[in-house]
Amino acid sequence: MGAVLNIVLPVFSIMLVGYLAGRFKILGPASSEALNSFVYFVALPALFFISMARVEIADAFHVPFLIAFGGGLLGSFGLTLLVAVFVFPNRLAALGLHGLCAIFSNTGYLGIPLLLTAFGEAGKLPGIISTVITGVVVISIGLAIIEVDLSHGARPVRIAINVASGVLKSPLVLAAAAGLSVSALGWSVPPALATFSEILGAAASPCALFAIGLFMVGRSFTAGMGEVGWLVTIKLLVHPAITWWLAFEVMDMDPTWAAAAVIQAALPTGALVFVLAQKYDIYVQRSTAAIMVSTVFSVVTLSVLFVLLGVG
Repeated sequence: MGAVLNIVLPVFSIMLVGYLAGRFKILGPASSEALNSFVYFVALPALFFISMARVEIADAFHVPFLIAFGGGLLGSFGLTLLVAVFVFPNRLAALGLHGLCAIFSNTGYLGIPLLLTAFGEAGKLPGIISTVITGVVVISIGLAIIEVDLSHGARPVRIAINVASGVLKSPLVLAAAAGLSVSALGWSVPPALATFSEILGAAASPCALFAIGLFMVGRSFTAGMGEVGWLVTIKLLVHPAITWWLAFEVMDMDPTWAAAAVIQAALPTGALVFVLAQKYDIYVQRSTAAIMVSTVFSVVTLSVLFVLLGVG
C-alpha cells in the first residue's frame, strides 16, 4: 500500500494545490482554460511524439496482451454506454466522455511507475504499450464521437468527412503519428529535439492536474455523484475484472504481462479526459469529479489488487 500511496498521493495533492491557488485567488478563473490549452496543444503532443518515437514497432504487437487489455476497454465501454443511454441520458458527445471516464486509465503518470515498482524493467514495455493504446486509440475514439455529435444534422458523407478531419487534425493524433513514423523508419530522434520534447512532455500531467483543481473552485464536488459513483465503480472494479478474466482465464500469456494488463485497467481515470472535456466545454464537471474520486479510492482498490496478484 505504501508504493501505491506514494504514487497516488502526489497526484491528488497537485489537484489540491490547484484548487487552493484558485480558492485564494492566486490564479484567476481563466487560468484553468489557459493551462488546459497549453497541455492539449503543446505539452501532450511533445510527450506523444517522443513516446511513440521510442516504441519498437515489432515489440508493440504482443497479441495476447492487446486482446486482454483491449477487450477490457471495449467491454467496459460498451457496458457503460448501454447503461448511460437509459439511466444517464445526455447528448452524444457527453455520453462519449462518460464512457471515456470509465475506461481511460492514468497509465503514464501512475501506471508505469507502479509497474516498474512491481516488476522492475519487465513491467516497462507493457506499460508503454497500454499507454499508447489509451493515449492514441481511446482518445481518437472519443474525438470521433464528439465530432459526430458536433456534426449533428449534416449529411452522412459530411459527417464522415468532419469526423475524419477532426481526428486527423488533433495535435495528439498528429504527434503520435509523427512519432510512430519515426520509429517505423528506424530514425533516431536528434538529442536536441528529444530533450525539447521530454521537457515539454514532463509538464503535461502536472499542468493538467493543476488545471483540474483550478476548475473545481466555486463548483460543487457532489453534483451528479450517482453518475460519478457509477463511473468510478466501472473504472476501479468492473474494468479490471473484465481484463483479469481475459488475461488469466482466456489468453495464454506470461504472468507478468497478464498482471500488467489488469493493473493498467485498474488505475483511476486519467487527466486527459478533463483536458478533452474542457477543450470542447462538454461534460467538464462530471469528468473532473470522476478523476478526483477515482484517484482517492484507487489507493484502496490498487492496494487490494496488488495483494491479490501477489506483487509489490
